[in-house]
Amino acid sequence: MLLAVFIILVDLTSCKKFVQVDPPVTSTSGQTVFSDNAGAEAAMTGIYDVMVSNFSGLVSGGSSISYLVGAQADELKDYSPTSQPLRQFYTNSLSSSTNGKANKYFWPEIYKQLYVANAVLEGLSKSNNVLLSASTRQQIGGEAKFMRAFLQFYATNLYGDVPLVTSTDYLTNNNIHRSPQGDIYNHIVQDLKDAQSALGNDFVDASGNVTSERTRPNKGAASALLARTYLYLGKWDSAEIAATSVLNNSNYALNTDLSSVFLANSPEAIWQFQPVVTPTYNTFDAYYFILTSAPGTGRFNVALSPSLISTFEAGDSRFVNWVGQKKVGTTTYYFPYKYKVGQNKPLTEYVMALRLAEQYLIRAEARAQKGNIDGPSGAIADLNTIRSRAGLEPYNGATDMQSVLAAILHERQVELFTEWGHRWFDLKRTGTLNSVMGSPGNACQLKGGAWSADWALLPLPLSEIQINPNLTQNHGY
Repeated sequence: MLLAVFIILVDLTSCKKFVQVDPPVTSTSGQTVFSDNAGAEAAMTGIYDVMVSNFSGLVSGGSSISYLVGAQADELKDYSPTSQPLRQFYTNSLSSSTNGKANKYFWPEIYKQLYVANAVLEGLSKSNNVLLSASTRQQIGGEAKFMRAFLQFYATNLYGDVPLVTSTDYLTNNNIHRSPQGDIYNHIVQDLKDAQSALGNDFVDASGNVTSERTRPNKGAASALLARTYLYLGKWDSAEIAATSVLNNSNYALNTDLSSVFLANSPEAIWQFQPVVTPTYNTFDAYYFILTSAPGTGRFNVALSPSLISTFEAGDSRFVNWVGQKKVGTTTYYFPYKYKVGQNKPLTEYVMALRLAEQYLIRAEARAQKGNIDGPSGAIADLNTIRSRAGLEPYNGATDMQSVLAAILHERQVELFTEWGHRWFDLKRTGTLNSVMGSPGNACQLKGGAWSADWALLPLPLSEIQINPNLTQNHGY
């Protein structure tokens, strides 16, 4: 079914709690969960818990957006002997009818969590229990609006026109049409504005207390995602304003030590996911990316692509700190090393969802698009902030708009690699996907695939179309 219509809250009994609350509220259902603060807080906690698990296919690990969409672009090289989903993403040969495989990794989880976010919002609106405080209602409502926007952002960037699901009515949801991407973006913007209004600047825990943990979205997270959304929409003024509000917020600062950027509660972190599945793991990114043997053995299926390695400038500290090396015989393999801790270690790293460096690059691009290139408040100044942190000389290329935009796109490539599909989405929104993936000798051909412009969007799962006659398939599948 399009949505898990009989589940209001996710059963988390097999997982460590994201934030400890009194049981058994994380697995209750119906209006009971909204009868007091703890129940409403646990309802929201359930979304974060499930999304960060290795099995959700969104946040971290071998079925995540970072992993599979990184392979779909030109960031990773596939060495897997048998991993059909990875091979299909890597060679851009997805099929709508691949039962239980690649085409089902993201859609079900996005819509399952959208359902829960909608259930939270409906529960809050219907509950009049005096034990549910106004402050909790506002905080949880703001988080739910943020999460709904976050999930819809990835849905529309992966699939294009998608169902705009805003309720838990299964009769409606099982017959829903795809909405134009413009309508999806309008809804994302409104949800993020609502979240900005509802959430404060402080980081809070599941009980609403101020904390140093950056694992629940706040106003800064809403503003950061809004800045990215405006950038994707080409609303340059709005993108600059939203990014500036985050960059001027004293909660956030660039880590001067690149090796500490992805630590838990890093000052660069705007929002992170705390790993919860088992205390013996930090992030599944580290578990699957860090090579201890040659790729193609055990769980190690990918390494960084030669094309990505070649884009780093000499002296780039990001290469030193964020790229690992494993030499097997005479061959050296390079792997993502942003997360450095895998199994059997104390929990020191969280999965980064939003971080400050992106906001500098968002503002740089918005300013360049407006023709604001030079000077202390120009695009190059923001670009150089990121280059300086990486130990590089200031940008000294041409200062026409297109040259500066190309430099920013390059900087995004080496700054944000293997994070949340940034590279794939950047290629799409800048109109460079076909040239990078499809030109003779370029990425898709080198990966053993045959490129089509249709592959810019993922196929909708065939099972969903068979259940809902109002859903249509993306062109080319």
